[in-house]
Amino acid sequence: MANERLRAALSASGLTVEDVSEKLGVDRKTVERWITHENRKPHRSTRKAVARLLSVDEVHLWPQLADDPHTHPASETELVQLYPTRSAVPFSLWNELIAGIEQQMDVLVFSGQFLVEQHNILPIVRRKVEQGVRFRFLVGDESSSTVIQRAMEEGTSGGLEGRIQMMRRYLAEISGLNGVDVRTHSTILYNSFYRFDDQLLVNGHAYGSLAGQNPVMHLRRLDGGLMWQHYMKSFERVWEQATPEPA
Repeated sequence: MANERLRAALSASGLTVEDVSEKLGVDRKTVERWITHENRKPHRSTRKAVARLLSVDEVHLWPQLADDPHTHPASETELVQLYPTRSAVPFSLWNELIAGIEQQMDVLVFSGQFLVEQHNILPIVRRKVEQGVRFRFLVGDESSSTVIQRAMEEGTSGGLEGRIQMMRRYLAEISGLNGVDVRTHSTILYNSFYRFDDQLLVNGHAYGSLAGQNPVMHLRRLDGGLMWQHYMKSFERVWEQATPEPA
């Protein structure tokens, strides 16, 4: 199998195979083999050079390195990547994370409509639940004061509420499936969460800006990693007080 993470990081950096080959002083075909063969890894010094060149943690590019004593400790490798905006997260990374779910996906948003309209998540959910995967979707209550206030702050009065209504319509198609739970919430949305098994995208929210304009942290769940625990505890607090959608 190909190393899609390396391919996505290369694409996001704007560099070509030839660029990497020239900058690292390695053969072009060697770089191609790193991409086309998931288990093909460069030597340690070269891995670090690749990671620096692409501004991505080497554990993200080669997850099997997480237990390697020569890689950074968990406190450093928990943060895989920081993207300046949600729009900067590679399209291929979203698709890779969604397609690779094996156990659980959790989503906390106000709308999250792009998951359906850009990444076609509904048929994936239908297929994954048959494999025992669990899905939890937390979307906003469009009639709540927090949603209305956020829409006013963003300058999209009525627009956010409409997007939430559309997302709830979409999710109604799968909310009756075994393994899919959908709830609505009216909490202040400080962060949107997208959890894919042991990977988590945290989309922070700055006052007066749209979600797509705000930074995203890509975290990995690692033993001793405090950031993962911190954000997932927040998710669980919202989940406990949210209102279940009728199946």
